[in-house]
Amino acid sequence: MMRNKIKKKFAVALIVIFAINVSCSSSKEAPVNTSKINKKVYVVSDSLIVWDDALHFLVFGDWGRKGDYHQQDVADRMEEAAKLIDAEFVIALGDNFYPNGVASVHDPNWMFSYENIYKGYHLEIPWYVVLGNHDYRGNPQAQVDYTKISQRWNMPSRYYDIEFEDEDTGLNVNFMFLDTSPFEKKYYSEKNYFNVKTQDSTQQIKWIDSTMRVKSKADWTIFSGHHPLYSGGKRLEATEDIRNALSPILKRHSADVYFAGHEHDMQYIKPDGKTHHFISGAGSEVRTTGMIPNISKFAASVQGFMAISITKEKMLVQVINYKGNVIYSTEIDKE
Repeated sequence: MMRNKIKKKFAVALIVIFAINVSCSSSKEAPVNTSKINKKVYVVSDSLIVWDDALHFLVFGDWGRKGDYHQQDVADRMEEAAKLIDAEFVIALGDNFYPNGVASVHDPNWMFSYENIYKGYHLEIPWYVVLGNHDYRGNPQAQVDYTKISQRWNMPSRYYDIEFEDEDTGLNVNFMFLDTSPFEKKYYSEKNYFNVKTQDSTQQIKWIDSTMRVKSKADWTIFSGHHPLYSGGKRLEATEDIRNALSPILKRHSADVYFAGHEHDMQYIKPDGKTHHFISGAGSEVRTTGMIPNISKFAASVQGFMAISITKEKMLVQVINYKGNVIYSTEIDKE
């Protein structure tokens, strides 16, 4: 599978940035102590924080609904946030087109659910995309092929990796993008997912292991896939297949973070072990969610996305709703 490397020099802007209308909610953690992060930190309004000399990107999933269910509102807030934090790219976590994916690279859904929705200038950045289960109801290969048509859509294969390096700061981040539907056993007996049968989950695991073995020593290793390993939402008791398949992999390769969608909500879950689990599946329609005792840190049933900032020592995750409010933030120290 394809491996890509991105080298980037961060720009240091010495300007005051004024914010969109953002505000804290009762679910937000205590304010981040920026004095311990970096001497050059721009605080946007009283809530959204931008770190200097950091890698910034947006994460969201479960979005393609022709602008409905606040999809357009989320897109507009993503544009504003991408401008404010100078986002380098977007990670899209699957279920990119409801209800049945796309039929081809010429399917009208490309325009109605993607191109005409995420049309802001600051979202004309690379999108690193994975497939969701609804994408498998259509033609998943068309989403791979669209990479050759679009300047920003990136899905070079069903699963792939990106290595980010910054020459100025020395930051190195490994991103692993997975195709998780083939790990769900029930899809093999459901006719809507007949395309899953064409994939070999064992081969994907071999690819992950072989790819990680040749990776340079990274500051952070981040995995992204559609299905979560844990959830306090609708699928509270329906994550066993993906957890059994991927938990050993995340442990074996010391994954710092796993981003997922599938659940139409936003969650932060920290089970035992090194890996932090974030669900950002609220790009359009949302469902009721909840907390898993002892391991859930945050859960919200509201449309939105996550803004991520990474330095060599820390990661900042900010959850932004469709109104532009930062409703939760958390800092992760690099172990």
